[in-house]
Amino acid sequence: MPHDHHRRCDLPFRWPEPPLDIVLVEPEIPPNTGNIARLCAATGSPLSLVGPLGFRLHDRALRRAGVDYWDAVHIARYADFHAYREARRPPRCFFFSTRGARSHFDVRYAPGDALVFGSESRGLPDALLDAWPDSVIQIPMRTDRVRSLNLANAVAIVLYEALRQLQQ
Repeated sequence: MPHDHHRRCDLPFRWPEPPLDIVLVEPEIPPNTGNIARLCAATGSPLSLVGPLGFRLHDRALRRAGVDYWDAVHIARYADFHAYREARRPPRCFFFSTRGARSHFDVRYAPGDALVFGSESRGLPDALLDAWPDSVIQIPMRTDRVRSLNLANAVAIVLYEALRQLQQ
């Protein structure tokens, strides 16, 4: 359902085709996933939810965080990462983790890339990180002060950096 926003100002922007795919592996906190769903609606990015979730998709906190944008985001569920890859067949996957040896600024993103994030308390499973070591990426941060970033913030940082690059 289209939304009428009185303060809307459509800036010229080239949205990637195919869009970037946001992948959450075992997310646990409903408001984070709701905020990410809203971000996906705003950018035309599909949202793939992989593995068991720490909430139900009809959770009130999840719905409230996504506001009234649920009809504007394509959400798909997958039992595990293998099922996701078989169904979506992304050209490349980037796995975001504090274990990454490369900055997200050093990646050259392309349309259709999958941006993969782990759960709030555990991050991505070691099996995924070990299977694709050259694709494990980190967002630079002061690790002497914090251990990690909020999941919704991390997704927004990476997604908009990728979109910025794809404008050039």
